[in-house]
Amino acid sequence: MVHADASNFTADITKEEAYQQVLYQAEGLFYEQRNWVCNLSNTASLLWHCYKSLPAPSNAVNWAGFYTLDPSSSQKQQLILGPFQGKVACQTILFGRGVCGTAAATKQTQLVPDVEKFPGHIACDGDTKSEIVVPIIVDDKVVAIIDIDCTQEHGFDEVDKKYLQQLADFIAKSCDWP
Repeated sequence: MVHADASNFTADITKEEAYQQVLYQAEGLFYEQRNWVCNLSNTASLLWHCYKSLPAPSNAVNWAGFYTLDPSSSQKQQLILGPFQGKVACQTILFGRGVCGTAAATKQTQLVPDVEKFPGHIACDGDTKSEIVVPIIVDDKVVAIIDIDCTQEHGFDEVDKKYLQQLADFIAKSCDWP
């Protein structure tokens, strides 16, 4: 298979089928590759193309990517921008700050239907109206987070949460983390 073909999704695919394809293609792309930069880069692309193949609100995703634990930060735990698709983004986020920092600090998925109602939301892109953030945990330590933004309120639901958590678990065990 040509690697780029992993990013092709059929026009009539359901959200569940699209996520299943992301998981399947990630498994193939990660085969014999444990470098987290390579794997997160391909996953960001898979997610971007997945969302763009779906009807609204999924096709209104405006950012899909990762923040990773910043190993250079010795004072306070923070995340640093990782591989992504979308507009340029915030470079560092302290644990406990905004949706991403809250997911990292609590080790829990944050499903936010309206970011304006989330205390301390960080507006990297003013067009973002909803967000889902899933922590990637290895040995009870957050090593990264999956961050997906949407330009529509209520852009994500329990289906997104279920499959993104499965993806986070797969990524956690499939990469060598610094």
